[in-house]
Amino acid sequence: MRTVGMALVEGLAARGVATVFGIPGVHTIELYRGLSGSGIRHVTPRHEQGAGFMAEGWARATGQPGVAFVITGPGLTNILTPMAQARSESVPMLVVSSTLARGNLRRGQGALHELPDQRRTLESVALWSHTLLDPGGLAEALDRAWAVATGGRPGPVHLEIPIDVMGLPCEALPPSARPAPPRPDPDAVEEAARRLAAAKRPLILAGGGARRADLRALAEALGAPVVQTTNARGLMAGHPLSVPASPCLPPVRAMMAEADAVLALGTEFGPTDYDMYVDGGMPALHGLIRAEIDPAQVARGPRAEVVLLGDASAAAEAIRAALPSGTRDGTAKAADLRDAARAALSPEHARALSVLEMVRAALPGSPIVGDSTEPVYAGNLFFEPGAAGGWFNSAMGFGTLGYALPAAIGCALADPSRPVVALAGDGGLQFTLPELGTAADEGAHIILLVWNNHGYREIESAMLEAGAEPIGVTPRPPDFVEVAGAYGIPAERLESLDALPEALRTAAKRGGPCLIEVPTALVHGR
Repeated sequence: MRTVGMALVEGLAARGVATVFGIPGVHTIELYRGLSGSGIRHVTPRHEQGAGFMAEGWARATGQPGVAFVITGPGLTNILTPMAQARSESVPMLVVSSTLARGNLRRGQGALHELPDQRRTLESVALWSHTLLDPGGLAEALDRAWAVATGGRPGPVHLEIPIDVMGLPCEALPPSARPAPPRPDPDAVEEAARRLAAAKRPLILAGGGARRADLRALAEALGAPVVQTTNARGLMAGHPLSVPASPCLPPVRAMMAEADAVLALGTEFGPTDYDMYVDGGMPALHGLIRAEIDPAQVARGPRAEVVLLGDASAAAEAIRAALPSGTRDGTAKAADLRDAARAALSPEHARALSVLEMVRAALPGSPIVGDSTEPVYAGNLFFEPGAAGGWFNSAMGFGTLGYALPAAIGCALADPSRPVVALAGDGGLQFTLPELGTAADEGAHIILLVWNNHGYREIESAMLEAGAEPIGVTPRPPDFVEVAGAYGIPAERLESLDALPEALRTAAKRGGPCLIEVPTALVHGR
């Protein structure tokens, strides 16, 4: 007999899901019955927060929703933070949970794992949350979950199944249709192309929504520099028109103010990208043309003169096709802006950036997955990874800690062809340190780079700048080398920063997980 849980797993496999992350429980046995023989790999984290971050890292690497299975109640509340992170960064994720039997829903009788209203708890972070009350509704529910997670502006969705429904008989699910992303209005495309062709100082602002766009071809057709926000880094890797710098830096803002036509592709104009230091210095944008898939976002931020409502990739392709051939060359302007942006970094950020560049040189093409820690903040201001998708972190948007290690595991399992660098501070790493066990279980090809300043140095500095006594900012870190060894993971603590490149290359050749600790005294002399 095919049960609801089994049919759901079949539906996931039909959609190309190769891996799910989760911790089994008595309320989700039918899902796990379905996994047996499905061909879908199951990864067991040490905590549901780890499951969510792994699913998010998987989605970043594949472009498809990361899937997590969690139990009723605490399993679901534990994954709320990763779901909020995914929503903040527009990353597709499907969380499948159990819930109480239909007769116990919202009764308040003290059932195991009971929440007053579990679905309502999820609605604050999920783009869509649904309770499946009848097996006949599974096909529609799964289709809608997938469409919401991947269509329009992506994000996390939630499907919960009561435990008395999970084991009911269920028909095989019909094939699922996948709608094509919306294309912008041709008249708006023609107007955008006309304005851009006539501009003397065009500029492209690319966000995470442009990750599937052919930015290189468009930039070359326009002869325009391309400023990339954090989630767009790597899309122009090594190109002479690339400006891998934050729009918060003064030189970048100056060029934005001088431009007479600005094409914004898939960027929400949020403060973490455009006003990181909350100084109100975001300049007015002249001749703004905005390509955005979410109409709600168009109503926020600076007012656009032309709006291309639709997929950013389709918009970029249509604009390029409509542009006349031109001879404008913006490479010198882009080079000057790169130099000015880098020079605007503080000495501390410049030193941290040099470490990132050592990693990139030693492991070209390897993604760097970051937590909220000093070199990540520096890289978000200015850094170009070696390839598209090669730089993402949790320091922007929702700004959670504990992200780097599990997200890197998910990313590495999605593409084991190259090592993935997880860059975490000693404070943030302790949020999800047990996921070293998951990395060991799965043989994930990750290199965990621990930036150890023995506490929350960024927070301590902020307290001092505010004239407050630093309290609670020096949690004692463990001996990370010993902890890694306890999981059977090779580890070393650097005694010289010059030893980092060889340590990275050795770890990459070894395969599997490893840990390299970088005492920050090696970088800053303190």
